[in-house]
Amino acid sequence: MDKLVVEGGNRLEGVIDISGAKNASLPILAATFLSKEPSVIKNVPQVADVFTMVKILKSLGAKVNHSGNTVEVDPSGVRNPVLPYKLVSTMRGSICFLGPLLARFGKAQVSFPGGCVIGPRPIDLHLKGVRALGAEVTLEHGYVNARVKKLKGARIYLGGAFGSSVLGTANVMMTATLAQGKTVIDNAACEPEIVDLGNFLKKMGAKIEGLGSPSIEIEGVRKLSGATYSLIPDRIEAGTYIIASAMTRGDVTIKNMNLTMFGAVLDKLKETGVMITEKNGNVRVRREKVLKPVSVTTLPYPGFPTDLQAQMMALMCIVPGISVITEKIYPERFMHVSELSRMGANIILEGPSAIVSGQKRLSGAPVMASDLRASAALVLAGLVAEGNTEVSRVYHLDRGYENLVAKLQKLGAKIRREKDIR
Repeated sequence: MDKLVVEGGNRLEGVIDISGAKNASLPILAATFLSKEPSVIKNVPQVADVFTMVKILKSLGAKVNHSGNTVEVDPSGVRNPVLPYKLVSTMRGSICFLGPLLARFGKAQVSFPGGCVIGPRPIDLHLKGVRALGAEVTLEHGYVNARVKKLKGARIYLGGAFGSSVLGTANVMMTATLAQGKTVIDNAACEPEIVDLGNFLKKMGAKIEGLGSPSIEIEGVRKLSGATYSLIPDRIEAGTYIIASAMTRGDVTIKNMNLTMFGAVLDKLKETGVMITEKNGNVRVRREKVLKPVSVTTLPYPGFPTDLQAQMMALMCIVPGISVITEKIYPERFMHVSELSRMGANIILEGPSAIVSGQKRLSGAPVMASDLRASAALVLAGLVAEGNTEVSRVYHLDRGYENLVAKLQKLGAKIRREKDIR
């Protein structure tokens, strides 16, 4: 395994490009199976989760040409709608094959998904949705088995214990495109990645209204065509570099980024004193004064995203005063707290909240990544810590950040990747 070695104390400055949205790429790649015709997806990030998706596409019988940031999928040869545990167990996003396979073949067998260890992430809303559309679903031997003779549109409420479900909305939306009649998804996810998926489906010929709102209407069609589509930029990757600039008193410009995608993130960062401006489609991030502590609660979009909670906590670790970060999407998503504490952070956990007392400094230490976004938070902490920080298990980072080391080096960070011989 590899590790990252980060030398703290270097200000980030310069211009950076953001890759395509990882969280949009996974359902959109799965959606290519809704048609028998080839599709071309552009601006796809070169990250481990995408590589896994490509393996799944091929294992199901699709012809795939993956070159750089473009993935061409020809699903005409797909015959066996069964997703094996070996591939699915590594990535939760693989559950989004359930809808496309069911819609196209009338049956699907999908192993329960895996992914990061950030607490229970049930798929009950996925199953509720496809059942409402007429599917019979059984759970046997670690697999979801779904069958349907004819999909029929329905009104479906997708509210869960922690709000709307992004992948649940994606699955139901994809399934409904080929259902007979109209489907209305109430309490649908509003995330930009859902809008991106919907726009791709519309380009394939789907009839969808209400994207970006809590009520999405889908009028089923007989068949969909292949399409060529370019993904939106990754707002979580961009948010990570915005926070990195704020932590290092930097001056970073992010190219081709729309501030409207950030929702509450923009509001909270400005509240703490980070200077964020947009000009000609580029976002500039500066910090010229002492920042102020803030309280943050993760919520479905446009609320503060759970995928930036760990990075925001890293920032609050060096902001004087008391900050409270409450996790309402995945209440157990605090695996990074113990590792940040190893670096000198003062954090107390109280149920779903972390009380952070900002320190004057952090100190470099060997730390271990537990999930994708926690890994990013530890790298950010290492950028401002005294001495060197060694982040092990960086395969988590590889799942969602394209060329992280090279991009940070371009901005002036002293970071390198090494073999971890421990």
